[in-house]
This record gives sequence, structure tokens and C-alpha cells, in this order.
Amino acid sequence: MLDWSDAAHVWRWNPALPSNAPALSLSPSATLEAPAPLSARDYRSLGEFRQAIRQFLAFSEEGAKAHGLTSQQHQALLAIKAHPGDDPISIGALARSLLIKNHSAVELVARLVERDLVARRESDADRRRIVLTLRPRGADILEAISRRNLERLNDGADILAGIIETARRAAEPRG
Repeated sequence: MLDWSDAAHVWRWNPALPSNAPALSLSPSATLEAPAPLSARDYRSLGEFRQAIRQFLAFSEEGAKAHGLTSQQHQALLAIKAHPGDDPISIGALARSLLIKNHSAVELVARLVERDLVARRESDADRRRIVLTLRPRGADILEAISRRNLERLNDGADILAGIIETARRAAEPRG
């Protein structure tokens, strides 16, 4: 169980909950038979997980706002920086990463370019494709926000361990 009473919103996991309590089944293939009813513990686990995510997202949004960014702009900078592979991320891939429409990504990128946070250019491999890279100012802001967020995640490491344990229990077949 999580203790949310701390005004600083430091997350603490209470391992006193019994580990043999029924777990939530997340397997889509388990729907062939009527699934076992969800327990109160299942709902508590889901509620606590959702609340932990929302608190972290609110914290992250505060960090973005402190640097004059919207949450979506921060997420775009992070997606550009975190893009795997040797080639820079395309606007289409950014849209997919942020779960937004392509035209919305184009508008978002235009605002980031206008603020000198992102550079866009034609792809060397396909001139019809526009690729994105961080400008130095964008990289500096992203690093500042990311350092703060990582510190917060480190402070909440106990809850992450609890979430992982809950997920593992949930993945176990019910007997």
C-alpha cells in the first residue's frame, strides 16, 4: 500500500501486504474461460499505480513549465533525444511516439523550431522526409528537466520496485 500523506509526495511502498493475495491476470488469451473476479487488492494496486503515474507526470509537467515548455513540448524533446538508431527521428515517427496526428506534430515542431529548441532538415537518404535534431538550447533544457525527473524517480524507487512486484504477481496464472 502506498502512503500519500507526505506533503512532499514521496512514494513509499508497504511490503506488509500479503504476497499470496490473488493477482490480476493481464493475459488477453485468458479470456477463453470466465476470468476470476478482480479482488479489492487488484483494484488497490491499479489505483495506486495510476496515482503514482499521475503524480510523476504532474511533477514532470511542473519542471517543463518552469522552463517555459508545455508538457507536450517536453515530451517531443525527449522523444527526439531518445530516438533509437543512427538516423534522426522523422516528424512521422515523432507523431507516432507522442500518439498525435502528423499535422499536430508538424505544428508542434514549428513551435519548437521557432523557439530555437529543435532543428528540422531534409533527410540525407530521402529528401521528402523531414528529420529533427535538438539544438543546443533544447538539449540543455531537456537535460535540466530530465535530471530533475530522474532524481524524483530515484526518490520513488521503492514504489517502482513495488509496481514491478505487482506486475510479476499479476502475470502469474491463477490457480
